[in-house]
Amino acid sequence: MNAPLEGLVAIVTGGASGIGASVAARLHADGAQIAVLDRDPSNADERFAAYAADVSDRASVDAAVAAVAERFGRIDIVVNNAGIGAVGDITANDDDEWARVLSVNVTGIARVTSAALPWLRKSPAAAVCNTASIASTTGLPARALYSASKGAVTALTRAMAADHLREGIRVNSVNPGTADTPWVGRLLGQAADPDAERTALEARQPHGRLVSPDEVAAAVAYLVSPAAGSTTGTSIEVDGGMAQLRLRPE
Repeated sequence: MNAPLEGLVAIVTGGASGIGASVAARLHADGAQIAVLDRDPSNADERFAAYAADVSDRASVDAAVAAVAERFGRIDIVVNNAGIGAVGDITANDDDEWARVLSVNVTGIARVTSAALPWLRKSPAAAVCNTASIASTTGLPARALYSASKGAVTALTRAMAADHLREGIRVNSVNPGTADTPWVGRLLGQAADPDAERTALEARQPHGRLVSPDEVAAAVAYLVSPAAGSTTGTSIEVDGGMAQLRLRPE
């Protein structure tokens, strides 16, 4: 089992940076052939096939997925990782921004997976993994729109799992805590005191640090592996215990 994904083809959206790049690298190390879909694929690992795709645009998604299928002749794994953030309470974002974030974070999953579905149905080891968030299960301040979108991802994951189980397609999700990614880095850079803000984010997670993208990638690798053949409709929390643990202060 040194290469549990040997012979399989995986699409990773948002795979040119952050968590997506770590996921692509891990699945490749496990034997998969990788196709990265990203709005800007120029920074994707040169070992991987990379395609420009905007998950908020169905024509863009359909063209990219068709190109992957033409190149590899199969699609076995879809990791729906592309997403965008949003900050503030319910008054902070106008209707256009609500529509934009939901289109990327939620409908984007449906667009990509539906485009790949004919190929997934043919795969002997079909698996989909969606990137949700700690925000899907835990109330966080100033994250109303983002939380709404990621809560929808969790619900959508279960619905997809129910719809496609009898077609041999497993669907799961990961719920990362605050991860050490470029997006979080940009948020920290906008804070009045970036060091203090980072310390606060680290302290919020029971294990006392940010989650590494490689830790999220390891969870994704398990969920899409044939070794997880009886795991579907569920989520793995990679959050240092934030969702479930209530430690006493030291």
